[in-house]
Amino acid sequence: MISIERDGAVQIIRMDRVEKKNALTQAMYMDMADALKTEDESIRCHVMLGRPGVFTAGNDIADFLKAAMSGEGLEAGGVGKFLGALHEPSRPVVAGIDGPAIGVGTTMLFHFDMVFATENALFKTPFTDLGIIPEAGSTLIGPETMGYHKAFEMLALGESFTAEMAKEAGFVNHVVSPDELEDRVLAIAQKVASKPQNALRISRELLRGKREPLEKRIFEEIGLFAELLKSDEAREAFMKFMSKA
Repeated sequence: MISIERDGAVQIIRMDRVEKKNALTQAMYMDMADALKTEDESIRCHVMLGRPGVFTAGNDIADFLKAAMSGEGLEAGGVGKFLGALHEPSRPVVAGIDGPAIGVGTTMLFHFDMVFATENALFKTPFTDLGIIPEAGSTLIGPETMGYHKAFEMLALGESFTAEMAKEAGFVNHVVSPDELEDRVLAIAQKVASKPQNALRISRELLRGKREPLEKRIFEEIGLFAELLKSDEAREAFMKFMSKA
């Protein structure tokens, strides 16, 4: 469900569950976390992709609720491990988005170094519609990236953003055609991988700034998220959502 490929010094992490619109399970989160945290020093850049027509529909709701209500909770499971790996990947990450990028499919992008999207990409974070809050540190890094008002529109109001709107908001670098998406992403990833690694690492650390406040916010969100999941409001919202699925 997560396929891992290599293209020279580039590792390609691909969400590959097309029959479920790449809805993410705990096992998929774990596999992505392991890939991002690889100790293989020959890997110099990661690429994150879905399949043509779909990046990810977000969480597999049934799997997600099962994990959230388990004794371990979200922090100890695949979600927590992925978010831990996400906020400080040891190598640059370049993403290519075609089709829907829902929930964490959008918020993960705030952590990546470059993002390409097609005209078919659609970014939507329906957290409050489900009676929960945004995650992945997006309540901190979202306003920093796009300003408070755009962040409220996306993360609190849950409005959909097109690729051009996402580019204007600052979390997409380039809008390209579906036919050229993967070639463009891989070409940039190879360019990143070819750079002198120590200079690139230091430049990236300076650009990204201190990570401690973001890490703190990520796990603050997880705690509030878990509390809200137990509320009647969230329970009713999830039941309504699943009845439509």
